[in-house]
Amino acid sequence: MTEATALIHDMATRARAAARLLARADTATKAQALTAAAAAIRADTDLICAANARDMALAEAGGLSPAMLDRLKLTPERVAATADGVAAVAALADPVGGVIDQAVRPNGLVLSRVRVPLGVVGIIYESRPNVTADAAALSVMAGNAAILRGGSEATGSNRAIHAAFIRGLAEAGLPEDAAQLVPTTDRAAVGAMLSAHGLIDIIVPRGGKGLVARVQAEARVPVLAHLDGINHTYIDGAANREMAEAIAVNAKMRRTGICGATETLLIDRAYPAAAALVAALADTGCELRGDAEVQALADVRAAVEEDWDTEYLDAVLSIAMVDGVDGALAHIARHASHHTDAIITGDAATAERFLAEVDSAIVMWNASTQFADGGEFGLGAEIGISTGRLHARGPVALEGLTTYKWLVRGTGQTRP
Repeated sequence: MTEATALIHDMATRARAAARLLARADTATKAQALTAAAAAIRADTDLICAANARDMALAEAGGLSPAMLDRLKLTPERVAATADGVAAVAALADPVGGVIDQAVRPNGLVLSRVRVPLGVVGIIYESRPNVTADAAALSVMAGNAAILRGGSEATGSNRAIHAAFIRGLAEAGLPEDAAQLVPTTDRAAVGAMLSAHGLIDIIVPRGGKGLVARVQAEARVPVLAHLDGINHTYIDGAANREMAEAIAVNAKMRRTGICGATETLLIDRAYPAAAALVAALADTGCELRGDAEVQALADVRAAVEEDWDTEYLDAVLSIAMVDGVDGALAHIARHASHHTDAIITGDAATAERFLAEVDSAIVMWNASTQFADGGEFGLGAEIGISTGRLHARGPVALEGLTTYKWLVRGTGQTRP
């Protein structure tokens, strides 16, 4: 057994014991722990920001991309938002023990499907230190123990947030092993987590395409993940001009480094203000890459085939002209990552067709793709956005971190 394997085996064994205690904890105790954790994070704001400043300096010296630096950076306001996210989870309805459905069989057996925790959740993530708190909070409230493995670029930030979080657990009498942070940056620890079948119940990767691809290729544990956020905003011919421009700019430029950012803009050839729309985007400083028709409207860089399949996570946007909603649907079917896609239109029938036919986890009408976020959906913090079709889809929050079991209550029935 390698050193990394032994480390993860020990952490998972302790996590399993903690998960059994969490599964029995009542809602009030879990909420109390998270409320205390949020307060501890707020109290440690200066320590967390100082640790983050050291991480930022090393990351900048190491040439981390602007998008990744933005994800890594913590300010007092972002620390406060992280604490608020933990507190918000404490106020959410506890899914554990909820009855999904119930039926009485002709022989008198009473069958119920009841939500239960998944068990031990492994979260592997890059850059964003707020994930340390978000993932731990969601896991604990859903009755799961979490093993957190953050990126090496955020080591100090993650440790500072984690130290505050587990103080809150201890204050409420919950085991600190319910939220463990892998103490090493050795990449072998990731491999050990991926092969920990029977010890870790599910892996949730949050990061770039390389990380998620590795997890999906190597994991012997079930994975809940998405590869890319290649999101589209389609401007229909019946779109309101002011709305179209406001949403397109927001969807791309509000925060370019998040997975909900629009990466490709599709414009109906029947839309009468395409040139003004392209100009509005250019005025934001965004680098535009367009097809031949878009290049005829403005001085933009020529798009190449790989642009339609790229998650830029930067102030870069590819733009294509399409022949109505049919053209938009065809383009999205070829290039989407099944994350989030939006239509801007005043035609309800066209919108409903788009909502029905686009096969993505989140499909929007007259709204910015930047709303693709668990908090904006009223779910509190999220552990990630799943683009798969099994178990959970879209923002994964408390309910997505549970499974169910059947409870059968009888009065002495035997099967003939």
